[in-house]
Amino acid sequence: MEIERILDIMEKEAMRRNAPVYALKKKTGDPFRVLVAGILSTRTRDEQTVAVAERLFERADNFSEIRKMRIEDLEQLLRGVGFYRNKARILKEIAEILDGKEIPSTMEELLKLPGVGRKVANIVLSEAFGEKAIAVDTHVHRISNRLGIVSTKTPEETEKELKRKIPKRYWRRINRAFVGYGQTVCKPVNPLCNECRLALYCRYYLENRKI
Repeated sequence: MEIERILDIMEKEAMRRNAPVYALKKKTGDPFRVLVAGILSTRTRDEQTVAVAERLFERADNFSEIRKMRIEDLEQLLRGVGFYRNKARILKEIAEILDGKEIPSTMEELLKLPGVGRKVANIVLSEAFGEKAIAVDTHVHRISNRLGIVSTKTPEETEKELKRKIPKRYWRRINRAFVGYGQTVCKPVNPLCNECRLALYCRYYLENRKI
């Protein structure tokens, strides 16, 4: 099955089922918000990320404003996301670095920031700067392997294989489509295989279905 058809199906189903990832997208857009939301989203459900990001952005619209905050106040604003105290510390450290400066627009510079790994960096490059990048989180890694597009052990391996197999023109669509589908249909536990329009093309389904 062609990747374009897979993405079309995933996007249509995820939007029809109101996947939280689309609500998060509406709250971000500029590089500052994309970077902050990416950091907040790590090990946190998108529903919680949306609520906390919205609360934070009402108080701070740039890193200069975050830099001026007391760490205790920032922690309170971030309550609700996983590891909120650690994320508050990370945002404060980034604020010290980027106060009055532009958000980095290259992988090399983004990875120098505290708490920023390849997933967050790729999200920033794709969503904020329009670069052709594939942000691989747990949803992208899981679904890529379930479908049989890749056979990998780590998100880093998955990113490399997806870039090798999928034409660049589709790279920016992958994260949101796979995340939305993973939130609503191809869930980590008890995936809705009987409702999945990709089931007959899915290695996981074909190997686990009851005959």
